[in-house]
Amino acid sequence: MNKNILFIVSVFAFAGVSAQTAKRPLKPTDVNNIPTLQSPALSPDGKWLVYELSEVDTAKDNRVSHLWMQSFDGKQSIQLTYGDEPASSPKWTPDGKNISFISERDSKNGGQFWLMDRRGGEGHKLTDIKKGELEDYAWSPDTKKLVLVIKDPEHDGKEPKTIPPIKIDRYHFKQDIEGYLQHRHSHLYLYDVESKKLDTLTSGDRDDDSPIWSPDGKTIAFVSNHTIDPDKNENTDIFTVEAKDDGEIKQLTTFTGHDIQPLWSPDGKHIAYLRSTSDANYYIYQHDLLCIMDADGKNNRVLTEALDRPVSNHAWSRDSKNIVYLVSNDRVRYVAQYNLLLKKSTTVYKGECSFESLIGSTPGVWIAKMTTPYMPHELVAIEAGKIRRLTFHQDKWLSKVKLAYVKGFQSFSADGTLVSGILYTPDSVVTKKMPFILYIHGGPTDQDEFEFDMIRQTLASEGYAVAAVNYRGSTGRGLEYTKAIYADWGNKEVQDLLGAVDEMIKFGVADRDHLGIGGWSYGGILTDYTIATDPRFKAASSGAGSAFQLGVYGSDQWVVQYDNELGFPWKNPEKYIKLSYPFFHADKIKTPTQFMSGLKDFNVPTGGGEQMYQALKSQGVPTQMVLYPGQFHGITVPSYQVDRLQRYIEWYDKYLK
Repeated sequence: MNKNILFIVSVFAFAGVSAQTAKRPLKPTDVNNIPTLQSPALSPDGKWLVYELSEVDTAKDNRVSHLWMQSFDGKQSIQLTYGDEPASSPKWTPDGKNISFISERDSKNGGQFWLMDRRGGEGHKLTDIKKGELEDYAWSPDTKKLVLVIKDPEHDGKEPKTIPPIKIDRYHFKQDIEGYLQHRHSHLYLYDVESKKLDTLTSGDRDDDSPIWSPDGKTIAFVSNHTIDPDKNENTDIFTVEAKDDGEIKQLTTFTGHDIQPLWSPDGKHIAYLRSTSDANYYIYQHDLLCIMDADGKNNRVLTEALDRPVSNHAWSRDSKNIVYLVSNDRVRYVAQYNLLLKKSTTVYKGECSFESLIGSTPGVWIAKMTTPYMPHELVAIEAGKIRRLTFHQDKWLSKVKLAYVKGFQSFSADGTLVSGILYTPDSVVTKKMPFILYIHGGPTDQDEFEFDMIRQTLASEGYAVAAVNYRGSTGRGLEYTKAIYADWGNKEVQDLLGAVDEMIKFGVADRDHLGIGGWSYGGILTDYTIATDPRFKAASSGAGSAFQLGVYGSDQWVVQYDNELGFPWKNPEKYIKLSYPFFHADKIKTPTQFMSGLKDFNVPTGGGEQMYQALKSQGVPTQMVLYPGQFHGITVPSYQVDRLQRYIEWYDKYLK
């Protein structure tokens, strides 16, 4: 196909854009107006949904989550909890009479388990766990017991007056948010609601999670890694444990990759789960496949191997006849289902949108969170191939702002690879060349989708054309496309990014003399790679990135990936040096660059940005470093989120306008 025709068709054939009732352009402070909806759960009678909704308290500079209840018919929306203390992880009791949740209110020992009558009224605290951190829970089918996931306490006794030295002896010894890893693990416990007795179900120098009860209430399926050293591989398997003190543990899967997210069928005959395509100790470029096995672990089989796309978030229909799941495919995440009788999959709903949190309702009806380029997540029902909105939390603030226009495009790289992207512009009609920003997604095994994107929307609202590009290494285009960058970082991805920029210039969208680039995480890493390759960018913002890859070994959380993908640095130094070319060729970088980082980031530590900041400073290239105290890899403090957006605008405006 002719390149020009391909671009024009893909860019201007966009349909389904909602009417704009704008009053003002989107601003960085609007990030404070976005409610975040998560953890939806359907009542046993199918008439109500409970979920948590977090909103920003600007006075306290944090987000607080509270529970809401929404009728399935869409007619009633009720807030259940209030106050300064958040409530999270809501679930219905199997008898449908109560709603449970986790909260730290009235507790000196962290989050505890609470119960609330579904008809309303005050909740009451059910547990008082003094040792350990409550992380997750699941109800027994008879509502008499709970399986709790509790993380080992940080201190065996009382809180010490002086923090003791941190003793480290684990291979994988640091993790973002968790910090330095010692031998604190998460295990399963059985809690009797009436007697309040707590029995230990699992133990050992490993983590156990994802518990789910069998429909008969006799056993609990869970996920764990029982290899000699779980730090050195991702070989998680699915196990069951008898729901009683000293219950027998059985291993159901033996695949040497990962087996995760077990779900019992409502009739108790099968367990659906996800399995990695790769059986290697560690392989970041794999896809998850939908699998099924008998309840005793026999007759394992893969259901989506021929699909060649990542599968996630599976759920059973209530009649046990279908398994619904999400498919990541070229800028969308759509809903599909596998029928056990017909032994085949069909598409349930696919559009320029993205889904999460699937729930099975009545036959042929599904519930999910949905987002579009013009709407953050809301709950919807999927009925007969159509979408029906259930919640409307975003409408109030969206009615006051004008959003950027969003459309898909495709471009060709220098080696002929076809690459997909998404373009954001202030208006639907582009009448002149515009200052342009290439904002790159992280991962790299992720993809930009037709979903609400606050960063790109904000930049476009400031008068920029903004592009998102699913470079090689991204998901959604097949396993070969994802693993194309294996041990070859900053090569094919950069070709794909530059090819997209060339297309934007060619078709009069981007002003070649006013080009910017930026990204976070692997997007920050690719920003460094790209400005070291091509000097035409006039401004860059590299967030949570690194360029001296030889120097990050042992300083971040990715040691198992390095060992398996690149080898040991002392045995393969040439590879590490090759992948560190932005640092070793810093004298070639002419682009004024802003570096950002959370000071507690163990995913890509601050040192990665500091090294490049110093390298550019030493070369006399205009540069700036912005560090966010107390922040991990993701920036979560509301005022810092606003600050980051504002600093993007100020930096790009300085050099691109």
